[in-house]
Amino acid sequence: QVQLVESGGGSVQAGDSLRLSCAASGRTFSYYAMGWFRRAPGKEREFVAAISWNAGSKDYADSVKGRFTISRDNAENTVYLQMNSLKPEDTAVYYCAAYNQAYYNTLPGYWGQGTQVTVSS
Repeated sequence: QVQLVESGGGSVQAGDSLRLSCAASGRTFSYYAMGWFRRAPGKEREFVAAISWNAGSKDYADSVKGRFTISRDNAENTVYLQMNSLKPEDTAVYYCAAYNQAYYNTLPGYWGQGTQVTVSS
């Protein structure tokens, strides 16, 4: 059973930075793509970023390009989301996601519980 545990959320001011972490267990982490999604209040969950099994490919939502960076440490079974220049519109619950393939061209198969990020102006 794949388990994903997020950490690193919190309340910050606009312009600040946060780094989210997601610790994965239950299968060979390095075989699979990973991603981050978010759900803002009153909105549907949306894609934020994804990374392939070996970090050779990455993708970002237009709204976070240039501000957020996804990375992974296959030795630590952990995926990260570095969030810089945060804006109030980044306020959301952020979810870690695990794909069932090496690349992220499908929907994720597993989800974490989510971590709250609140950005005040």
